[in-house]
Amino acid sequence: MNQKIDKQATLAKLSLGKTTQYLETYSPNLLQAVPRSMNRVELNLTTELPFTGIDRWNGYELSWLTPKGKPQVAMMRCEVPASSPNLVESKSFKLYLNSFNQSHFDSQAAISDALTKDLSRCAGAQVDVRLFSPSEFSRMQISSLEGMSIDDLDIEVSNYQLDSSYLTTKGNQVTETLSSNLLKSNCLITNQPDWGSVIIRYQGQQIDHEGLLRYLVSFRQHNEFHEQCVERIFCDIMANCHPNKLSVYARYTRRGGLDINPFRSNFEKIYPESRLARQ
Repeated sequence: MNQKIDKQATLAKLSLGKTTQYLETYSPNLLQAVPRSMNRVELNLTTELPFTGIDRWNGYELSWLTPKGKPQVAMMRCEVPASSPNLVESKSFKLYLNSFNQSHFDSQAAISDALTKDLSRCAGAQVDVRLFSPSEFSRMQISSLEGMSIDDLDIEVSNYQLDSSYLTTKGNQVTETLSSNLLKSNCLITNQPDWGSVIIRYQGQQIDHEGLLRYLVSFRQHNEFHEQCVERIFCDIMANCHPNKLSVYARYTRRGGLDINPFRSNFEKIYPESRLARQ
């Protein structure tokens, strides 16, 4: 069960929003955890979670030195289970990856082992890590969002403060996948904009498309971490539209060489990796 924690005290301990020294030697203590309970209490997620899911991270700035001092590069993908007690704070993740830059490792496998161990310790649960060598980079093709885009709906918008009352249904039973590139929120601490795209797949009474778009736009001045926004979207849709099945998958643009892609669902697993052009 999640316990209520001091939100302000927890956030004050983070390096996010503060002047930071960039270390270039391996420093796993740079990683900082944020208890998921901090936001889930507000969403009344204090017992069994109504979803399963993954926070999928892609890291594009990973480098280290061989024992002979020759630089190596790779791309990283790691998946943090939504059931873990902590999420990994993104700035600390970036600083941690930078700390590999001037550190010597025997092999790429040694890097993978270190990442898996350190990230799992931070998250409080087993994290899956995969590294891709330069010979594999060309396989990572750019794709587009699945589903029907609701972005071309001709709506008038005047409210940019989070408002879940826009979420309504029409009564028809449907199975559909909707998408939008217009998701934007702000960092909980720094207020820097977080840009994202979102896929919503559901089965149940048809969600009013215009209302859904207004709801997503209402995140525009909302301050919350990426993972928390996705869980809020999931919970708001469940509470207001009551679908039988629901998945919410957001893909955020990269910052500091990292993109964050939270996925939450009550019926399916995360989709195969497919990077968007903005990532």
